[in-house]
Amino acid sequence: MKNNELIEEAEEYLFTHIPITVHLGVRVLSYDGRSIEIHAPLDPNINHRETAFGGSLSAVAILSGWALIHLALLEEDVDARLVIQKSSMDFIKAVEGAFMAECSLPGEEEWQRFLTMLNRKSVARLNLKSTVTCNGEMVCTHDGTYVAMIKEPER
Repeated sequence: MKNNELIEEAEEYLFTHIPITVHLGVRVLSYDGRSIEIHAPLDPNINHRETAFGGSLSAVAILSGWALIHLALLEEDVDARLVIQKSSMDFIKAVEGAFMAECSLPGEEEWQRFLTMLNRKSVARLNLKSTVTCNGEMVCTHDGTYVAMIKEPER
């Protein structure tokens, strides 16, 4: 699949299977096989202070890592369930506008270790860091542990 097709597939999957993504207004801006950028507008994510709600910031940051692994596994032709196991968010600054979460895969060696473990044990964990920016300025960071599990064949 080409990157544009993968982006469309990712958005369709997210909107269908993770309905909150529709309410958050997220859009996958880019995916290049190693990194992803996800955009969210302020209006549906606003809080009582007229800044972005922390839960929305966290959700979009988590989503950036999840969607990145989802697409990378699709490209590897691996059908796996994917969940977040551990999540830590640092809020650096109030977010007063649209924001973007960016996430990149680890180095090739670590990625291959993850794939090898997934193929051998049918389960593997991957730690990813995401950065949330607003108007080009870093406003939050996220550390997440994601778990992939090979899907059982349907009977």
